[in-house]
Amino acid sequence: MNKGFMLVCDGSNGAGKTTVISGIAEYLAQHGKEVVLTREPGGTVISEKIREIILDPSTPEMVDMAELMLFGAARAQHVQEKILPAINSGKVVISDRFDAATFSFQHYARGLDFNTIKTINDLALDGFKPNMNLILDLDPIEGLKRVKSRGDKLDRLEDEKIQFLENARQGYLEQAKQNPDSFRIIDASQDKQTVLAECLKVVDELMLQGNSLSHA
Repeated sequence: MNKGFMLVCDGSNGAGKTTVISGIAEYLAQHGKEVVLTREPGGTVISEKIREIILDPSTPEMVDMAELMLFGAARAQHVQEKILPAINSGKVVISDRFDAATFSFQHYARGLDFNTIKTINDLALDGFKPNMNLILDLDPIEGLKRVKSRGDKLDRLEDEKIQFLENARQGYLEQAKQNPDSFRIIDASQDKQTVLAECLKVVDELMLQGNSLSHA
């Protein structure tokens, strides 16, 4: 059986990741792909418990290094228990956020040392990396308006100051600039149909690449 691949949907809060992920999953299913949906932090029983700790708005005293190491622990479990087995069995994994979020929030927004984050992330990934990161880019003020309009409560990271969220946004853009082969920036201020259509073009590219590899 051919190996599957992993697509990450990431970016600004309120940018429409849930809608895009649902649309991509449906599209892949129509093309005969078995899809595994997951999220970070989370995706497994252990990682979901860590997620509750990380995003709990009642723990503002959490220090930045503890937050970073919790993300790393959740990711290590996620990759080994869920992501790699799915890809190795030929499935397509779609994750709501992954390691690009850690660099955006913990380095560009929190200001933690880049190499420290990279060391912890490398340990968690153990040589693995996703095939593509779709970054849904949206002004954080507009993103928070969307979140609040849904009636959702803000988690501990969403409740940060606007400048924090803007720094995280710039972090995504900078990573995409530095890694053009594995990042695509999608303007999430467009209507939902246009955003999804642009994302599906990238999915088509990934499927073509996979077919080329399987027939090489």
